Amino acid sequence: MKLFVTIILLLTSSCVFAQQAKDIVKKADDKMRGITMQGEIIIRTVRPTWSREMQCKVWMKGNSLSLILIQSPARDKGIAFLKRKKEVWNWMPALERTIKLPPSMMSQSWMGTDFTNDDLVKESSITEDYDHTFIGDTIIDKRPCYIIRMIPRPQTAVVWSKVVVCIDKNDFLELHSRFYDDDGKLVNIMNGTDVQMMDGRLIPTRFEMIPVDKKNQKTEMIYQQLKYDKPIDDGFFTAERMKKIS
Repeated sequence: MKLFVTIILLLTSSCVFAQQAKDIVKKADDKMRGITMQGEIIIRTVRPTWSREMQCKVWMKGNSLSLILIQSPARDKGIAFLKRKKEVWNWMPALERTIKLPPSMMSQSWMGTDFTNDDLVKESSITEDYDHTFIGDTIIDKRPCYIIRMIPRPQTAVVWSKVVVCIDKNDFLELHSRFYDDDGKLVNIMNGTDVQMMDGRLIPTRFEMIPVDKKNQKTEMIYQQLKYDKPIDDGFFTAERMKKIS
């Protein structure tokens, strides 16, 4: 009987810790997203012999609706990406063509950067598509952080086999993430820095994605301006609007 009670307590404790870890990840995700979010970002791709910069506008509503519009450079102006629930489309104005991206393309590079398509349009949900476990604590930039391991749930189509995130304990800021492939090999490291207030929210305003096996290569995503919780109608997130928004 004592053994049975002990097993039940251990199982209950594991479930509670898993729920708490998921709650921490959700708080960090919700803080970055808000109910709605719209803003302007710079995406800077750095290579050993060159670098380039893109100016983008973004609109997001919850976890299921998002739209990204590239404004510069001129050759990419008007290219747009739309997400509705689990479906993602890409509008190519030069070709006057809309392409639906299959799940197999989510792991591919987004516009030649070190971010994947999934990193930008968030087809997968870091709260619903993964199981979460506390694995330790650390300090980043003098901020105490939780270390949380995220493993994909069975039969869930996601890019990574494991993600480890470090989230600030006080302000729920995602400050460091590590991404692993199907062989358990570390592929990318992402750091969140330049913490400041944006429209009343304290958030990292610069994210740096670094591929571990490519020397002197990285991509920076810099938030220039953000507005949170401004009403956006669902009808804004349509293929027709995506074509016209530029």
